[in-house]
Amino acid sequence: MGTETFKRKTPEEILRSISKLHQGRLKVYIGAVSGSGKTYHMLREGQLLKEQGIDVVICAVSTMQRPETVRQIGDLERVSSIHWQKDGVDKKDLNLEALTERNPEVVLVDGLAHRNREGALYPTRLEDIRCLLSKGISVITTVNVYELEGATELAQKLTGIEVRETVPSDTLELADEVVLIDATPEMILSRVEEGSVKAQKGAGVFKRGNLAVLRELALRLVAEGVNDSLEKHREELGLIGPSGAAERILVSAQYHWNGSIYVRRGQQIAKRLNGDLLVVAFVDRKKDLSKEEAAFKRSMVKLAEKVGGVFEELPLCGRRSLPGVLVNYALAHSVTRIVLGHSKQTLWQELWQGSIVHDMLKRTRNIDIFIVADRAAYEGERILPTKQTKRQKASDLYRRLSSDEVEREIAQLRKGRFKVYIGAAPGVGKTYTMLREGSDLLKKGIGVQIGLLETHGRKETQAQIGELQTIPRKVFDYRGTKLEDMDTDEIIRRKPEVVLVDELAHTNVPGSKNKKRYEDVLELLSAGISVISTVNVQHLESLNDAVEKLTGVRVRETVPDHILRLADEVQLIDVAPQTLQQRMREGRIYALDKVDQALGHFFRTVNLIALRELALREIADDVDERLESYERKSSLRGPWRRQESIFVCVDVTPEAERLIRRGFRIAHRLKAVWHVAYVQLGSGAQSSELSARLEQLRKLTERLGGVFEVHRADNRRRLPEVLAAKADACQATQLVIGQSSKPTWKETIQGSVVKKLLRRSRHIDVLVVADAETNSG
Repeated sequence: MGTETFKRKTPEEILRSISKLHQGRLKVYIGAVSGSGKTYHMLREGQLLKEQGIDVVICAVSTMQRPETVRQIGDLERVSSIHWQKDGVDKKDLNLEALTERNPEVVLVDGLAHRNREGALYPTRLEDIRCLLSKGISVITTVNVYELEGATELAQKLTGIEVRETVPSDTLELADEVVLIDATPEMILSRVEEGSVKAQKGAGVFKRGNLAVLRELALRLVAEGVNDSLEKHREELGLIGPSGAAERILVSAQYHWNGSIYVRRGQQIAKRLNGDLLVVAFVDRKKDLSKEEAAFKRSMVKLAEKVGGVFEELPLCGRRSLPGVLVNYALAHSVTRIVLGHSKQTLWQELWQGSIVHDMLKRTRNIDIFIVADRAAYEGERILPTKQTKRQKASDLYRRLSSDEVEREIAQLRKGRFKVYIGAAPGVGKTYTMLREGSDLLKKGIGVQIGLLETHGRKETQAQIGELQTIPRKVFDYRGTKLEDMDTDEIIRRKPEVVLVDELAHTNVPGSKNKKRYEDVLELLSAGISVISTVNVQHLESLNDAVEKLTGVRVRETVPDHILRLADEVQLIDVAPQTLQQRMREGRIYALDKVDQALGHFFRTVNLIALRELALREIADDVDERLESYERKSSLRGPWRRQESIFVCVDVTPEAERLIRRGFRIAHRLKAVWHVAYVQLGSGAQSSELSARLEQLRKLTERLGGVFEVHRADNRRRLPEVLAAKADACQATQLVIGQSSKPTWKETIQGSVVKKLLRRSRHIDVLVVADAETNSG
């Protein structure tokens, strides 16, 4: 990074920089469909800019007569658009001449994909906008995800909607800032029902499943753009290796019949984790391929293309150099997981010739290794099993419910509705949006009260309280100090229809009935009170390690992931890092005396980009899980084709929590049962210290929905044997183990548990999770 700082700019770079100074700035609000709130947010930003003394005008803005959107126009100056009709439909073109003459600092304009009338100066709005930008006029505009050419075809295939007006797929790359306006299907359908969003007759886009598909498409598309930005920032900072926010899978396969199985397995993993797929094969340039090898190469290249992977041949310089070449290639391409086959060597062959898998494990410290089972040798499996679908039997429709089932159904009916606003970091506007929704519901005659609110002194947030009533906090006496927290009992006594509860991950003050705020929320929901709450992505229990790797900050307050899955709606509040940092500098997030420290640590650009990508991908996965629960075929991640069982092996080191969280995330994505196993050596009683540690691990496992078991082995040499036997007893299809942190000399004397376990588990897929200590970021 130091050399780049002092390097003299080329004349071309200087010209580009000067040209950029004269250019206007482009910001795009993207949404899944019309009615998601893009125009509302664009106009609201226009009002905020105007308050700050920026010269803002609007032109060709379509409010669709939605009262909330119309209110946002306020006193913004309007430059008349050019009205025309097509097939009886009113159209608006930008009046370029009038806008150029007026020369404002910012123009707000809707419909980036709009096509202009015949005879207009430019055929499209995109070209109009480019013209304004070239004149130094900044533009804020809106677009729907299915209007981007890259997404149009997929949207059409998945939802059947037809799109007539589109923009090129690289349009978002022109923008200085892209912000997603996330809206849940429930919210859109509610707006349709109220008449504030007009659904055309026969428009399949407003079907619940289609709205979810388009929403997931928008989330993933913006996440991809954020990932490109993250990689660029990491490169500028001189950081190598994967960031941990996005997955990139590398498959190492030979021109052999099982090569295609490895590519297929790699593709399944990449699709499930929404990652990129890279495939490499090592070839000896001095030797020609045999006919059989050439045939396998053709099928593998064809398969890689078919599944959207990138295929590349690497030169084979010798067996012992192969692991080093593969690891260097993985680091250069920000790979997070290497997929390869189990070793077929005997113990003596491994000692004599060396093992590729074991050498890889020695060399990788921030890349997971996924070792694919050779099922053909054990089960004769050469093709993947077909998808299992759950079908309701006709008899189930007439089966009488038991009294317990009736009770459960009634309890479910009485439960309140649960909605969560999630963001990448503090200050994105979760509390603001929660209060705004509360006020909107109050205007519609629904009884809403504030159960717990943390404004952190933010004036804009405070202003949103309006007529909402706040339930007083309960005062606790703790060691002579008066502490306040949410009064759950008082909320239940008042029983409002909806209660707003901020900061879901909060730990309650000592003396409270429940330890965590999310437990209070569960109590409120059981009492029939609907809850709207807020949380940041870094507070999700299973992301705790990923967040620490990305930011260097260990988040202490967490929420089990299943709490988010309990929510009827989870909505993302997306904000670009630059905007968030600007809010921070203005003192709108933390007190001014904490700003410099925050901007230098948690609020560094690279951290905010990574957290934003994490949030986008997490909510996209949540949308996909919900889609699959409706048994739709159009899940973007595709079906998972096997019944999986995950077996996680842990010791009592600090790495154990990380492995448990990783096991949960794999099991959750594969809809698998999962077990966590610890093996105690010897037959003696547990020390109080060991018992306490195991209890910690048990609680974490159970909180995430797994089964924790303690097994025994007579001595250390029998440990791999016990683990392998227990994995078989659980019918494990995937073993998750941590990388050995022992030095080579110690492994040579004591033997390596990982190596022995790999040898005994060649019939099972094994994921060796990278050591956390070496952090490339």
